[in-house]
Amino acid sequence: MFALTFLGTSASVPSAERNHPALLIEVGSHRVLVDCGEGTQRQLLRSGAGFRRLDRILLTHGHFDHVLGIPGLFSTLRLRRTNDLMTVQGSPDTLDVVVRMLAGLWGEGRAPIPLELVPLATGRVLDAGNFTIGCFPVRHRDTDSFGFSFESRARRHLRPERLAALGVPDGPVRKELAEGRSVTLADGRTIDPEDVLGPPERRKKLVIVGDAETTDGLAEHVRDADVLVIEATFLDRDAAIARDYGHLTAAEAAALAATSEVKLLVLTHISGRYKDEEILAEARKAFPNSRIPMDLDRITT
Repeated sequence: MFALTFLGTSASVPSAERNHPALLIEVGSHRVLVDCGEGTQRQLLRSGAGFRRLDRILLTHGHFDHVLGIPGLFSTLRLRRTNDLMTVQGSPDTLDVVVRMLAGLWGEGRAPIPLELVPLATGRVLDAGNFTIGCFPVRHRDTDSFGFSFESRARRHLRPERLAALGVPDGPVRKELAEGRSVTLADGRTIDPEDVLGPPERRKKLVIVGDAETTDGLAEHVRDADVLVIEATFLDRDAAIARDYGHLTAAEAAALAATSEVKLLVLTHISGRYKDEEILAEARKAFPNSRIPMDLDRITT
């Protein structure tokens, strides 16, 4: 249901292998960017995703490593003569950072492309029909930060054997039934959706948490997630430094996943001070199904 492309997985200092934070979420015809660190537009090209149908950016917070790619991306979209509306959503403080960046380059109140800035408030962000996006507060230093929860609708599929048994022909009537509406056949019989639909599929849930100084209050939002994407900037041996900088350790992220019935833990915001193997080993002590993606890796759920 959800396809994730990791465009940037580094902490605040990028490396030769890891770009600044950005994550592309694809579901159906929708493509949503979560954060837009410096160099994101090139990562979109390197991944093969490109810029098509990219019309929404969700920002976890306003620190520069998560937003500095916005001016470059917008400039490229202008050169490509896009007329599509770009929606950027973040906390009021985060959007203020975006507004000031754009004003410094193109003038106050101006942007190079059609732009809508929408402040976030806890709760529903988008209802796209087949999936929803919600947001929730995250504590990270002096920022007004948010995490995001993507959830699919519980779908029910038509049962071919029931359609055949009831003589339901191919065509629009099957679409009506799949969408939950009764139909009347040419011979006058009425077929109800319950006659031909199977049991509902399990909903898919994806949760994304950017930078965080604590996991307190996050369990209710990440519970039962098929995939939890969350930072792991420090190891437990440097927990005191993590507190000073407002970040999590790999052990803390893994403990959250282990107590919240998460299926897969994906660790990002990776610091160059550690080897990936060290971070992964610490996380897997508490939560074995942990992984660290490299830039341009893809995960589907």
